Amino acid sequence: MNSEHAQHMADGRHKPSPAEMAEILTGRIRSGLLQHGQRMPTQEQLADEFGVERRAIRQALDLLRRAGLLSAAVKGAPARITRPNASDVSAQRPEQTDAGLGPRLMAAFQEPHVRIDAVSLTAESLNLALAEPLRLMRTGQLSPATVRVRLMVPSRDLELAFPRPAGDIGKVRLVHERWLALRNSHGQVLRSSLRALRTTRDLDVEVTLRALPFTPPVKLYLLNGETALFAFYTVTKRKEQIDGTSTEIYDALGSESVLFPFEGVGQPRDEVFVAQSQAWFDGLWGTLAKEITLG
Repeated sequence: MNSEHAQHMADGRHKPSPAEMAEILTGRIRSGLLQHGQRMPTQEQLADEFGVERRAIRQALDLLRRAGLLSAAVKGAPARITRPNASDVSAQRPEQTDAGLGPRLMAAFQEPHVRIDAVSLTAESLNLALAEPLRLMRTGQLSPATVRVRLMVPSRDLELAFPRPAGDIGKVRLVHERWLALRNSHGQVLRSSLRALRTTRDLDVEVTLRALPFTPPVKLYLLNGETALFAFYTVTKRKEQIDGTSTEIYDALGSESVLFPFEGVGQPRDEVFVAQSQAWFDGLWGTLAKEITLG
């Protein structure tokens, strides 16, 4: 446990949010590290591992209970796992990105050939969801033959529809530069963390990023050509601290976008959606999307 906590520290995540911790624990349940009927580690153990207060651990466990992954605790005893593996992922209802993407990525990484295609504003949600599969690959518990990741994000030179200032047009550049820094840093983390597996685990990994000439109004994840996860970006007005200044902006919180799953095997309507989503992605990738510069 301490080794993973150290990895969080190394990633700069000294205090992960309850949603992030719930996602990591969900990945362990889906992968079988925490199995059906097994007791969840105690709140004290989890608080020590993640470096957070027990209140945050209780919030994370509540998220797992609402997802049907944990039984109710009895007289202070740790709750038990109530779902055994990733086989029931397709039965889940739509969930927010920070809770729904991780388990489905874990299921995708059970296959020998992993292919992930994504369209989003940044790679932040994808990086969070990849944390557990990457950990398992580093320790040799997952070892796919190939991993192929393609990501499309907006171009650096684009005048974004969002995020943008809600009022002061003089802050357009300031807001844009903040988004660009996030786009670049998350893109670099995605690329470096996956490519590192080439040398550490001798895995066949390929990561490619391209830039789009428009602001995507939706986010899309395509997993192994069999699953499409689709979400609308809902734009809201909120205040953000940018360079020490409180700035009102129009923005969308991608981690809170609700993912609608479409399974492309054995369900005709979903099969068509997955196929058309893949065709849409491939069309953009081969035409409008251009080489990207992170920096």
